[in-house]
Amino acid sequence: MHTPPPKRLLIVYHSTTGGTERMVQAVAQAAGTEPGVVVDLRRAVVVNVSELIAADGYIFATPENLGSMSGLMKDFFDRTYYGAIDQIQARPYCTMVCAGSDGRGAAKQIERIAMGWRLKPIQEAMIITVKAQTTAEILSPKQLTDSQVTACQNLGHLFAAGLSMAVF
Repeated sequence: MHTPPPKRLLIVYHSTTGGTERMVQAVAQAAGTEPGVVVDLRRAVVVNVSELIAADGYIFATPENLGSMSGLMKDFFDRTYYGAIDQIQARPYCTMVCAGSDGRGAAKQIERIAMGWRLKPIQEAMIITVKAQTTAEILSPKQLTDSQVTACQNLGHLFAAGLSMAVF
């Protein structure tokens, strides 16, 4: 019996104060438990077009900075957009945002880019708010609650299972 090659889940992220990094660590750990799925957790600054094309599904994760995705996530999209535009259509994706209070601006930016790539969202963006409002809170290392980590793990299980079973 022929064993199909594993599905590749590429998680592209940027994190400055640790919140987004904790989110992707939880999602990657959970997704990595699914048989038949290989998880590739990569910082946005190092991902190239060939890695994007080689993946079967994507999670894009960013902090919200001034109501937008981070500059280094924007750089990732700028560097890879046209090189992948006709080669990744119909693949599943999800967005994760670590926000001080809102996150919708960053999520909307990524949604528009993914629409241009003709990717399929598996769910609405996961936005985790850390209630950072003062300068000190915004610049300090971020902690997630147990329920926030569990939500990220659930997303990892869902995405990997969907990829493995070719649901998406």
